[in-house]
Amino acid sequence: MSTSPTPQIPYTVRRSTRARRVRVNVHAHTGVEVVLPARAPEREAAAAISELRPWIERRLAEARETMAVIAGRGASLPYLDSTLRLVAEPGRTRAHRRGEQLLVPGGDARPAIERFYRRAARAEIAPRLDRASAAAGLAYSGLDIRAQRTRWASCSSRGRMSFNWRLLLAPERVLEYVVWHEVCHLEVLDHSPRFWALLARHWPGWREDRAWLSRHGPTLVL
Repeated sequence: MSTSPTPQIPYTVRRSTRARRVRVNVHAHTGVEVVLPARAPEREAAAAISELRPWIERRLAEARETMAVIAGRGASLPYLDSTLRLVAEPGRTRAHRRGEQLLVPGGDARPAIERFYRRAARAEIAPRLDRASAAAGLAYSGLDIRAQRTRWASCSSRGRMSFNWRLLLAPERVLEYVVWHEVCHLEVLDHSPRFWALLARHWPGWREDRAWLSRHGPTLVL
């Protein structure tokens, strides 16, 4: 009795001079990517796909769920605990919020929308960061708003804070959790038990919020 061959998983290959080993990434928008060290033979990509197939298939299923959530938004976007309805206006070049509407350019409005969220992120995060650091009796040295691929926020050894603007697509409590996470790093820079105990004192619900971010983080895109 014959069986049907296992369907191939499509993937792309990217070579990196910085890569020391083969790495497989699964992205909701772009699919499966194999990162190869510069001198690795091409066959190592196929071998990695075969070895990691069960994990890749789980991640692809999660990616399909992510895309379904994004598609379900329709002509709207989350903004902390609110929802902004997108209203296209021909001739407009800058996204502007008017109540629960976000006025955006016609055509591909994503660049203008991202610029709006970047501006809004500073306005939303700075006062929360000020309040949290003051309550903890700590001081930070500066604030940057970025679009990190793999981090939601970071705190340097000199106390400079960096936050991902996409946090504004999450519920407000999740943003507050990330703010407190970084404020606690002003006192304890690592993730030792001392750090988690400090975070628990300041933000007792951190486990639930971290779990939400881990589960839903891939949906926090335009």
